[in-house]
Amino acid sequence: MQTKHSPNPEVIRTMFSKVAANYDKGNNVLSMGIHHLWRKKLVKYSGAKAGDKVLDCATGTGDLAIEFKKTVGAGDVVGTDFCAEMLIPAPGKAKERGLEIKFEQADVTQLQYADNTFDISSISFGIRNVGDPVKGLKEMARVVKPGGHVMILEFGQVNLPIFGAIYNFYSQNILPKIGGLVTGQGEAYEYLQKSSAAFPCREGFLDLMKETGAFSKMEYISLTGGIAYIYKGTVK
Repeated sequence: MQTKHSPNPEVIRTMFSKVAANYDKGNNVLSMGIHHLWRKKLVKYSGAKAGDKVLDCATGTGDLAIEFKKTVGAGDVVGTDFCAEMLIPAPGKAKERGLEIKFEQADVTQLQYADNTFDISSISFGIRNVGDPVKGLKEMARVVKPGGHVMILEFGQVNLPIFGAIYNFYSQNILPKIGGLVTGQGEAYEYLQKSSAAFPCREGFLDLMKETGAFSKMEYISLTGGIAYIYKGTVK
Protein backbone atom coordinates (compact mmCIF):
# COMPACT_ATOMS: atom_id res chain seq x y z
CA MET A 1 0.00 0.00 0.00
CA GLN A 2 1.28 3.40 -0.93
CA THR A 3 0.77 6.18 1.62
CA LYS A 4 -0.24 9.74 0.78
CA HIS A 5 3.43 10.63 1.24
CA SER A 6 4.71 7.82 -1.00
CA PRO A 7 7.86 8.94 -2.83
CA ASN A 8 8.54 8.41 -6.52
CA PRO A 9 11.20 5.65 -6.74
CA GLU A 10 12.99 7.19 -9.74
CA VAL A 11 13.18 10.59 -8.06
CA ILE A 12 14.63 8.90 -4.97
CA ARG A 13 17.15 6.91 -7.03
CA THR A 14 18.36 10.07 -8.78
CA MET A 15 18.59 11.98 -5.50
CA PHE A 16 20.69 9.29 -3.81
CA SER A 17 22.92 8.87 -6.85
CA LYS A 18 23.82 12.58 -6.54
CA VAL A 19 24.45 12.49 -2.78
CA ALA A 20 26.26 9.10 -2.75
CA ALA A 21 29.86 10.38 -2.91
CA ASN A 22 29.48 12.45 0.27
CA TYR A 23 26.75 10.44 2.01
CA ASP A 24 28.94 9.07 4.82
CA LYS A 25 30.46 12.47 5.52
CA GLY A 26 27.00 14.04 5.71
CA ASN A 27 25.71 11.33 8.06
CA ASN A 28 28.62 11.66 10.45
CA VAL A 29 28.42 15.45 10.61
CA LEU A 30 24.65 15.66 10.98
CA SER A 31 24.25 12.92 13.58
CA MET A 32 27.60 13.57 15.32
CA GLY A 33 28.30 9.87 14.78
CA ILE A 34 25.34 8.68 16.85
CA HIS A 35 23.86 6.72 13.90
CA HIS A 36 26.63 4.14 14.40
CA LEU A 37 25.42 3.55 17.98
CA TRP A 38 21.86 3.16 16.72
CA ARG A 39 22.97 0.47 14.26
CA LYS A 40 24.85 -1.40 17.00
CA LYS A 41 21.67 -1.29 19.08
CA LEU A 42 19.63 -2.71 16.17
CA VAL A 43 22.01 -5.65 15.72
CA LYS A 44 21.84 -6.44 19.44
CA TYR A 45 18.03 -6.07 19.51
CA SER A 46 17.72 -8.41 16.51
CA GLY A 47 19.20 -11.30 18.48
CA ALA A 48 21.71 -11.95 15.68
CA LYS A 49 24.23 -14.66 16.52
CA ALA A 50 27.25 -16.36 14.98
CA GLY A 51 26.37 -18.23 11.80
CA ASP A 52 23.16 -16.33 11.03
CA LYS A 53 22.36 -15.32 7.45
CA VAL A 54 21.38 -11.66 7.10
CA LEU A 55 19.95 -9.52 4.29
CA ASP A 56 20.39 -5.75 4.71
CA CYS A 57 18.14 -3.80 2.32
CA ALA A 58 18.77 -0.19 1.29
CA THR A 59 22.25 -0.82 2.69
CA GLY A 60 23.66 2.35 1.10
CA THR A 61 27.38 2.43 1.81
CA GLY A 62 27.12 -0.74 3.90
CA ASP A 63 27.22 0.44 7.52
CA LEU A 64 24.50 -1.86 8.88
CA ALA A 65 25.67 -4.86 6.82
CA ILE A 66 29.16 -4.33 8.28
CA GLU A 67 27.74 -4.16 11.82
CA PHE A 68 25.85 -7.43 11.28
CA LYS A 69 28.90 -9.17 9.82
CA LYS A 70 30.91 -8.37 12.96
CA THR A 71 28.30 -10.31 14.95
CA VAL A 72 27.45 -13.26 12.67
CA GLY A 73 31.09 -14.08 11.87
CA ALA A 74 31.12 -16.94 9.38
CA GLY A 75 27.42 -16.35 8.65
CA ASP A 76 26.55 -14.79 5.29
CA VAL A 77 25.62 -11.12 5.04
CA VAL A 78 24.19 -9.67 1.83
CA GLY A 79 23.79 -5.91 1.44
CA THR A 80 21.46 -4.57 -1.27
CA ASP A 81 20.43 -1.17 -2.55
CA PHE A 82 18.36 -0.10 -5.56
CA CYS A 83 20.76 2.80 -6.22
CA ALA A 84 23.98 1.45 -7.74
CA GLU A 85 25.95 4.62 -6.95
CA MET A 86 25.22 4.29 -3.22
CA LEU A 87 26.81 0.81 -3.22
CA ILE A 88 30.12 1.90 -4.75
CA PRO A 89 31.98 2.57 -1.44
CA ALA A 90 30.52 -0.47 0.38
CA PRO A 91 32.86 -3.29 -0.73
CA GLY A 92 35.95 -1.20 0.08
CA LYS A 93 34.61 -0.32 3.53
CA ALA A 94 34.01 -4.00 4.30
CA LYS A 95 37.41 -5.04 2.94
CA GLU A 96 39.20 -2.41 5.08
CA ARG A 97 37.70 -4.13 8.12
CA GLY A 98 38.64 -7.60 6.89
CA LEU A 99 34.99 -8.53 6.37
CA GLU A 100 33.55 -10.53 3.47
CA ILE A 101 30.11 -9.19 2.53
CA LYS A 102 28.27 -9.62 -0.75
CA PHE A 103 26.78 -6.40 -2.14
CA GLU A 104 24.13 -6.51 -4.88
CA GLN A 105 21.70 -4.13 -6.52
CA ALA A 106 18.11 -4.98 -5.54
CA ASP A 107 14.76 -3.27 -5.02
CA VAL A 108 13.27 -4.08 -1.61
CA THR A 109 9.80 -4.37 -3.21
CA GLN A 110 11.07 -7.03 -5.66
CA LEU A 111 13.78 -9.05 -3.94
CA GLN A 112 15.42 -11.76 -6.04
CA TYR A 113 15.89 -14.20 -3.15
CA ALA A 114 13.94 -17.38 -2.40
CA ASP A 115 11.43 -17.67 0.44
CA ASN A 116 12.83 -18.53 3.89
CA THR A 117 16.46 -17.81 2.91
CA PHE A 118 17.62 -15.54 5.75
CA ASP A 119 17.47 -15.51 9.54
CA ILE A 120 17.18 -11.71 9.62
CA SER A 121 16.40 -8.96 7.13
CA SER A 122 16.94 -5.30 7.92
CA ILE A 123 16.61 -1.80 6.57
CA SER A 124 17.96 1.42 8.12
CA PHE A 125 16.70 4.86 7.18
CA GLY A 126 15.29 3.44 3.95
CA ILE A 127 11.70 2.28 4.45
CA ARG A 128 10.28 5.82 4.29
CA ASN A 129 11.86 6.21 0.85
CA VAL A 130 10.12 3.12 -0.55
CA GLY A 131 7.21 3.84 -2.91
CA ASP A 132 5.13 1.05 -1.33
CA PRO A 133 6.46 0.42 2.20
CA VAL A 134 3.96 -2.37 2.97
CA LYS A 135 5.08 -4.27 -0.14
CA GLY A 136 8.71 -3.74 0.92
CA LEU A 137 8.01 -5.10 4.41
CA LYS A 138 6.17 -8.10 2.90
CA GLU A 139 9.18 -8.90 0.74
CA MET A 140 11.56 -8.55 3.67
CA ALA A 141 9.38 -11.00 5.63
CA ARG A 142 9.03 -13.40 2.69
CA VAL A 143 12.77 -14.03 2.44
CA VAL A 144 13.13 -14.64 6.21
CA LYS A 145 12.59 -18.02 7.84
CA PRO A 146 9.57 -18.45 10.16
CA GLY A 147 10.56 -17.23 13.63
CA GLY A 148 13.23 -14.96 12.15
CA HIS A 149 13.16 -11.20 12.43
CA VAL A 150 12.63 -8.19 10.19
CA MET A 151 14.41 -5.17 11.67
CA ILE A 152 13.72 -1.54 10.76
CA LEU A 153 15.64 1.54 11.92
CA GLU A 154 13.90 4.77 10.97
CA PHE A 155 13.54 8.39 11.99
CA GLY A 156 10.32 9.42 13.70
CA GLN A 157 8.82 12.41 15.41
CA VAL A 158 9.99 13.47 18.85
CA ASN A 159 7.08 13.73 21.31
CA LEU A 160 8.93 15.20 24.31
CA PRO A 161 7.76 18.85 24.65
CA ILE A 162 10.99 20.85 25.16
CA PHE A 163 13.42 18.47 23.45
CA GLY A 164 10.94 18.07 20.59
CA ALA A 165 10.82 21.81 19.96
CA ILE A 166 14.62 22.08 19.96
CA TYR A 167 15.08 19.05 17.70
CA ASN A 168 12.36 20.18 15.29
CA PHE A 169 14.00 23.59 14.94
CA TYR A 170 17.36 21.90 14.26
CA SER A 171 15.98 19.41 11.76
CA GLN A 172 13.88 21.96 9.86
CA ASN A 173 16.24 24.92 9.79
CA ILE A 174 19.80 23.76 10.38
CA LEU A 175 20.10 20.15 9.24
CA PRO A 176 19.25 20.79 5.53
CA LYS A 177 21.71 23.71 5.38
CA ILE A 178 24.58 21.71 6.90
CA GLY A 179 23.72 18.72 4.71
CA GLY A 180 23.81 21.00 1.68
CA LEU A 181 27.18 22.47 2.66
CA VAL A 182 28.76 19.05 3.27
CA THR A 183 27.37 17.28 0.21
CA GLY A 184 26.41 20.06 -2.19
CA GLN A 185 22.89 18.59 -2.29
CA GLY A 186 20.75 20.79 -0.05
CA GLU A 187 17.49 19.75 -1.74
CA ALA A 188 18.14 16.11 -0.84
CA TYR A 189 18.45 16.96 2.84
CA GLU A 190 15.33 19.11 2.73
CA TYR A 191 13.47 16.11 1.31
CA LEU A 192 14.95 13.74 3.92
CA GLN A 193 13.87 16.06 6.75
CA LYS A 194 10.33 16.47 5.39
CA SER A 195 9.93 12.75 4.76
CA SER A 196 11.01 12.00 8.36
CA ALA A 197 8.47 14.47 9.71
CA ALA A 198 5.63 12.95 7.65
CA PHE A 199 6.34 9.21 7.88
CA PRO A 200 4.35 7.09 10.39
CA CYS A 201 6.21 6.18 13.58
CA ARG A 202 5.51 4.25 16.78
CA GLU A 203 2.02 2.66 16.57
CA GLY A 204 1.51 4.22 13.13
CA PHE A 205 4.40 2.21 11.75
CA LEU A 206 3.25 -0.93 13.56
CA ASP A 207 -0.03 -0.49 11.63
CA LEU A 208 1.92 -0.69 8.36
CA MET A 209 3.59 -3.86 9.62
CA LYS A 210 0.18 -5.32 10.54
CA GLU A 211 -1.07 -4.70 6.99
CA THR A 212 1.47 -7.20 5.68
CA GLY A 213 -0.12 -10.07 7.63
CA ALA A 214 3.42 -11.47 7.83
CA PHE A 215 4.26 -11.05 11.52
CA SER A 216 3.27 -12.98 14.63
CA LYS A 217 4.73 -10.28 16.90
CA MET A 218 5.70 -6.63 16.44
CA GLU A 219 7.44 -4.26 18.84
CA TYR A 220 9.63 -1.17 18.90
CA ILE A 221 12.06 0.80 21.02
CA SER A 222 12.76 4.53 21.02
CA LEU A 223 16.23 5.99 20.47
CA THR A 224 17.59 9.32 21.72
CA GLY A 225 14.31 10.77 22.91
CA GLY A 226 12.35 9.58 19.87
CA ILE A 227 14.59 10.95 17.11
CA ALA A 228 14.65 7.40 15.74
CA TYR A 229 12.98 4.05 16.41
CA ILE A 230 13.89 0.41 15.95
CA TYR A 231 11.03 -1.90 14.97
CA LYS A 232 11.20 -5.69 15.20
CA GLY A 233 8.78 -8.05 13.50
CA THR A 234 8.83 -11.81 14.15
CA VAL A 235 7.98 -13.65 10.93
CA LYS A 236 5.06 -16.12 11.00
